[in-house]
Formats: sequence, C-alpha cells, structure tokens
Amino acid sequence: MLVFAGITPHSPLLLPEVNKDKMHLLAETTAAMEELADDLYAAHPDVILLISEHPTVYPDAFSVNLSDPYRFDMAEFGVLSIDHTFRPEIRLIDSLQRNMRLVKQPFTLTSDEKLNFASAVPLMLLTKKLPQVKLVPLTFSELEAKDHFTFGQVLKESVLDSTKRIAVIVSGDLSHALTSESPAGFNADGEKFDQKIQELITNKNTAGMISLDKEMIKNAQQAAYRSLLILFGLLERVSVLPQILSYEAPFGVGYLVVNLALK
Repeated sequence: MLVFAGITPHSPLLLPEVNKDKMHLLAETTAAMEELADDLYAAHPDVILLISEHPTVYPDAFSVNLSDPYRFDMAEFGVLSIDHTFRPEIRLIDSLQRNMRLVKQPFTLTSDEKLNFASAVPLMLLTKKLPQVKLVPLTFSELEAKDHFTFGQVLKESVLDSTKRIAVIVSGDLSHALTSESPAGFNADGEKFDQKIQELITNKNTAGMISLDKEMIKNAQQAAYRSLLILFGLLERVSVLPQILSYEAPFGVGYLVVNLALK
C-alpha cells in the first residue's frame, strides 16, 4: 500500500559533510527536508521506492536495481565513509518485474551494489529515524514522456497491491541553468521550467506534465523530469494534496521539496 509520496533534490551540497561552510545558504531546503523526514517517519514505511538516476540507465528500458546490500559511494565528494547500508525488498521487486513482463513493459533488472549521490543524499537526510527501512531503487529510461507516465501507471498496481507500507520518493534537481553562475550557464528557459514544474505539481496537471515543451526541458538542463512523469503515472487517480515545502536556488540549481500528502 502507498503511505507516502514526496519529491526531493539530490545535490551533494545539501550534506554538511560536503558543504559545511555554506549550509546557511540552504536554510529553507534544510528545514523543508527535516519536515519531510518527520512526515516520512510518521507514515511508518516498510519500503522506500526511490525513483531517480541510479548508476545504470538504459536507453530503451526502465530498471530496478537489485543488490544485497546497497552501499553509498560518495568518494568523489570527499565523503569516504558512510556506515549505513540498505537491504532490498525482494518480494516487491519480484512483483514489479512480473507485472511489467505481463503487460510487456520495457523493463530489466540491474545489480549495482554502490549507489551514487542521487540516492545517498535524500536517503541520508530522510531516513535517520528509519534504520530498518528497505529500499527499491528504480530508474527511468530515455523513452518518450508518455512511456514514463504509462510505466508509472503499471508501477502503481504493484505498489497498491503490496501488503508492505511503501513510500515513493522522487529524487532530482530542477534546472542547472538559472544564472550565469549555474553549472550549465544561463538560459531563460531554466527559470520558466522550474516555475512550470511547480505549477504542474501544485495543480497535479498530468496532461501538462506529459506535454511539456521539449526544447524548454532540454534548455533547462534538469535532472527530475522523467522521474516526475513516473510519479504522476503512479499517482493517477490517487487522492493527494501537493504541498510545496520549499524552493530555492542559491547555487544556480533549483532545489524543490514537496510532500504529496495522501488524503
């Protein structure tokens, strides 16, 4: 059963271990992540289904990573030791692959023991009170927007049918092209994209999300759109109240925190 849904950034700069001297510039995001962590804890999840860019992404298939255990690799950001590991929820992963094959969804399994910052950042910030929660890391593909939405619809069947309490979290940063200091430089579509995404989430506008302008998406240099499409498919006809907890971009990258509170 679905007990929680949220959207988080995944920038390593959100970790004090990486960005100790500038954490004050992320006060709104930090406070929002703490609030989201409390909401997640209150939902008592057995499993976190994490939709993000994991180490292996296929052009023509969605994938779930199966490893036992999962470990974080943050060495490139100077974090050399992360003690906590996560175990997979194997029954849910088995249910996912069976359902996907039954309806002929392009879907495969990977096996990456080491998870990158896209997993490490949200999990380190959100699961401090949930040391035993299990993990299912799911990755998008390079297929079309409608394919991602459809995949989310099929994914919903396994989530809602499961006896486990499942929290779905999308991990991804918005535009990397908001200012001249941004990692991708400045593009006017960066701010337009971030504003539009917040509008679409607030209104739960599925048609608008699927038909979002491709050129704007490309120019925004973002890392969340395809994961959001999967989430929108999963939440189709699920009653939720989107609550934007924070949005800020102190380093030229859009950081959005959302609680999609189940009604």
